[in-house]
Amino acid sequence: MSALCLNTRDQALLDGKQGKAMQFAMETVVAAANIDKAKSLTDISFAHIDSCFYSGRAHLDFVFFLLEHDAQPAVPTWTNTGLVALNDFSIRDPLASKEINEARQLMEAYVRLGCKPVWTCAPYQLPGRPQLGDHIVGSESNAVSFYNSVIGARSNKYGDFFDVCSAITGRVPYTGLHRDEGRQARLLVKLDYISQAVRSSDIFYHLLGHLLGQHCSHLVPVIEGLAPTTTEDDLKAISAACCSSGSVPLFHAVGITPEAPTLDDACFNQTPEQVIEFGLHDLQQARKELGQDSSSPLKGISLGTPHFSYTEFERLTGLLGERGINPGLVFYLTTSRHVYGQAAKKGWIDQLERSGVKIITDTCTYFSPAVNGLCGKIMTNSAKWAYYAPGMLPVQVVLGSLSECVESAVAGEVLLDSWAES
Repeated sequence: MSALCLNTRDQALLDGKQGKAMQFAMETVVAAANIDKAKSLTDISFAHIDSCFYSGRAHLDFVFFLLEHDAQPAVPTWTNTGLVALNDFSIRDPLASKEINEARQLMEAYVRLGCKPVWTCAPYQLPGRPQLGDHIVGSESNAVSFYNSVIGARSNKYGDFFDVCSAITGRVPYTGLHRDEGRQARLLVKLDYISQAVRSSDIFYHLLGHLLGQHCSHLVPVIEGLAPTTTEDDLKAISAACCSSGSVPLFHAVGITPEAPTLDDACFNQTPEQVIEFGLHDLQQARKELGQDSSSPLKGISLGTPHFSYTEFERLTGLLGERGINPGLVFYLTTSRHVYGQAAKKGWIDQLERSGVKIITDTCTYFSPAVNGLCGKIMTNSAKWAYYAPGMLPVQVVLGSLSECVESAVAGEVLLDSWAES
């Protein structure tokens, strides 16, 4: 095996010529490169980091070490969601106050480090996002999948601490999805047995993503049969779901995603190693796995996992109108500060709050500090939320389309389309 090739700057960092923090960061990048048997490193132009999410004291110790030794990002570096909403200083759970305070300290420390405080799991909704072919660092699973698949930027799934080490050195191992050969589709997913009517529902994309995560294993999939009208919101749903039920950091969609104008392009003119055909029964089974309706009363709605987009706000306000949420329910929606500001300018925030929708930024409703006693039967339009929430909150989940969630919120009971129950 050839030794890892480092350039002059890499070696200087490794030798400690720019301080202990930069030395540690480069040692980490080199160690990862050696594990992956990389022959070289490559420059990155952008990073989206998850280390700003508090999971214990080690996260604070790490960023304080970087600050003490004058580290700073080498590339534009944006923040993922935090454990708390940084602009919300109410403590809903006194027993969690120490954790909440340290979570705020962590988020504030990354601002001092020089990161852009966007606090969103959907950074691709913001201006200035990476472009086709850019080498980047992504750490939040849905964002990694979206950046690779929908934009055509290049990132492996990077974990906490390594994401920051790469951001401050500006370097990653040249392996995996950074290389052309790592992006070749080897699994063909066909949708011929699913009607166009079902494919036109927004919940279809969440269920398809869930199935992809279950069936793709280590193979890059290419989907054949998505409608030309497929939106970024739809592709966001696939990205989030396929990285919840499995690990799919890259998928192609023929005629939709930038590296798959044709099936041959996605497969590098090779025959796929496997072919899977999904049908209506598969979608129905996926929906049952993610949550079935039960006799217990509906307690609430949770939207925005990943964070709600501008166009989703537009759809939601149109579907809800001036109707109010049933007074027996709670209705939570999470979004980024940027999209919140856009929606506020259109008057949508005021409209939704008048109806009874509670809008949260910076964080997610998985995390109990963000919500007040969310429990019981909760309806969501997100396969990701449906997959993770029951393991983190005392909830039962029902998965529905956005329109199903709205009508259920107004009625105070679960209302589903007929195809989902057949």
